[in-house]
Amino acid sequence: VVPISVNYHFTRKCNLACGFCFHVAKTSYIERPERAKRGLRLLKEAGMRKINFAGGEPFLYPKFLGPLLRYCKEDLRLESVSIVTNGTKVTEEFLKKYGMYIDILAVSCDSFNESINREIGRVEPGKEARNVEQLRRVSEWCRTYGIKFKLNTVICRLNWQEDMASAVQELNPFRWKVFQVLLVESENDATAKDRKGDFDKFYITDAQFETFCQLHKHLKCFVPESNRVMKSSYLILDEYLRFLDKGDGKETTSECILDVGVAKALQQVRFDQAAFHDRGAEYDWSRIEGTGPC
Repeated sequence: VVPISVNYHFTRKCNLACGFCFHVAKTSYIERPERAKRGLRLLKEAGMRKINFAGGEPFLYPKFLGPLLRYCKEDLRLESVSIVTNGTKVTEEFLKKYGMYIDILAVSCDSFNESINREIGRVEPGKEARNVEQLRRVSEWCRTYGIKFKLNTVICRLNWQEDMASAVQELNPFRWKVFQVLLVESENDATAKDRKGDFDKFYITDAQFETFCQLHKHLKCFVPESNRVMKSSYLILDEYLRFLDKGDGKETTSECILDVGVAKALQQVRFDQAAFHDRGAEYDWSRIEGTGPC
């Protein structure tokens, strides 16, 4: 198994509390930068070409994130460096300083109706809902600094009937990844610590997800991922530099790659490389070349 593309969730902390989140703040741990760099180098030596920094919310730690972006581009010479964020903490100042090291910035937006965003939990406590306004700002900054702008949306019971086509076309992402809401044991179910355990509020059937897909499939940027497609097709590295397997709806972990190496750690989780390729996980992922209209 070659870890072509790895999602490094270096923090579980987040400033939002989306009710369906399946990578919640079980710990506040964050790795020491020198250990994180060692892990990233091991992954590069094992064949990694793309790294995706995720969380939690990675922009809560700009002083950790920024130097790692530079390291991945300048030292490791990775083909693609991307970040997944809820967008609320992204600043133009950060992108001005580190934008040259970012190929893709993916911003999560589950609705263009702020009342739905609030019901999902995608609004900071005590603050006004301004997700869409900030989303538009970030998309403009990406254009200014030559970063590919990507949109991520989780489809659930609260938004599966929403027509997002015109809003997405206006934002013009080069890629719009649309996920079917996923249940993961001890993360977003009734057994999860400090969670409401109300996944039923968000659950949708395969047919409902397909209805949303049919409504938006005409958009060139549209990339749907059902639960079936997602399972075991992602390589996830957690805050302790361990691989995670969420494929059967129950999370299992490998040993730390710094202790046992990448190859052995990969053997301790399931990764469906065929499914990885089938979902089109390899694409034009380096900065702005090859972008097209949505």
